[in-house]
Amino acid sequence: MPLTLLPDLVLDSRGARSGVGVTLEAGRVIGIGAASEGERLRGAALAPGFVNAHSHAFQRALRGRVERVAPGHDRGDFWTWREQMYALAGSLEPDSMREIAERCYREMLSVGYTSVAEFHYVHHRPDGDLYDDPNAMARAVIEAAEAAGVRLLLLPTAYARGGLARFRDRSPEAFLERVESLREQVRGCLLVSVGLALHSVRAVPSGWLRPIAEHARREHLPLHVHACEQTREAEECLAEHGIRPVELLAAHGALGSNTIVIHATHASERELDLIAEAGACVCACPTTEGNLGDGFLPAEGILARGIRLSIGSDSHVRLDPFEELREIETNARRLARRRNVLVAEGEQSPAPWLLRAGWQRDGIRPGEPADLVELDLSHPSLEGVPPEHLSEALVFGCGAGVVSAVWVSGRRYLVSD
Repeated sequence: MPLTLLPDLVLDSRGARSGVGVTLEAGRVIGIGAASEGERLRGAALAPGFVNAHSHAFQRALRGRVERVAPGHDRGDFWTWREQMYALAGSLEPDSMREIAERCYREMLSVGYTSVAEFHYVHHRPDGDLYDDPNAMARAVIEAAEAAGVRLLLLPTAYARGGLARFRDRSPEAFLERVESLREQVRGCLLVSVGLALHSVRAVPSGWLRPIAEHARREHLPLHVHACEQTREAEECLAEHGIRPVELLAAHGALGSNTIVIHATHASERELDLIAEAGACVCACPTTEGNLGDGFLPAEGILARGIRLSIGSDSHVRLDPFEELREIETNARRLARRRNVLVAEGEQSPAPWLLRAGWQRDGIRPGEPADLVELDLSHPSLEGVPPEHLSEALVFGCGAGVVSAVWVSGRRYLVSD
């Protein structure tokens, strides 16, 4: 039975419109246009749901616990933080993974994320042996997402060297066999799909890149990979291979239109050119990158090259899509020492480009999943804001407190649910 929603405003990247209804049926948007009858959403604006394109759900359990100087260290950096992350990862079992992930996903919904890409690499028993179900930890993540109600793209992650034994598979063939088994298990699930990830060129030898990338292309799967997050990563790649991380991915066929490069914080001009030429996407995680002292996204170079951008909350030190978007422009301003840096051609502010990055679409469109966010127009952050400036107010003046409800596949969740 179709349901027409009648918010005060409907928001897309071009701005806010009144007098517009959004009609849903069977979990999808089937129409958008002038309407006078339906379910009134008084005091609300309706927008696409935010997409969290990079998540390590288990790291949500580190929140507040890794913000002190570790004994024996001066101040700390990514690498000292990683020691504490490894300790947590080594302690998890399927039940605790499910509990942490469900808590994380429920928080995501409450701040406006309606879907999440889970970069999942805690695969096996702590000693590296397989569970009776080799995908037991992945199944725990799936159960958490289903319980919370968030849309999940699960990304089993190839890992071969370094890290913990439980991260690693013995060969690319063994890894892909496990992935295909998991894909078969979730076939027909409404809110769950499976893609692929390469952890990084640190953790995946060059000989693994091509077979995994070819499998992703053949099966039409997204392929995510950490790259250029740290300067040390680039230095080690240069020492081992004579080229930088994104160059290595390109040389081994692992950079294509289905590739999402996570971070790209220290990508060179040449690497950005390669990403653009391949039609690949970059995923920025500003709250985590800032928390870890990683550096600044080369956002001007990404915009200038027409590279697709997405956002992720990564370690979940903070969950707020508005803050992720704002930090991208704020950091670009700090680097450029001017305002309104990330303005796409033909637009007047950075807000449209940033919102498209957060939504992974231009607006609410017929045929797409009914994954939506309701924004409370009476919230103090939005009081007195004229509709024509709503986009800018959301990006530059608001936090997740303006989210009053989300819709996932046509089902409504109040933020207090």
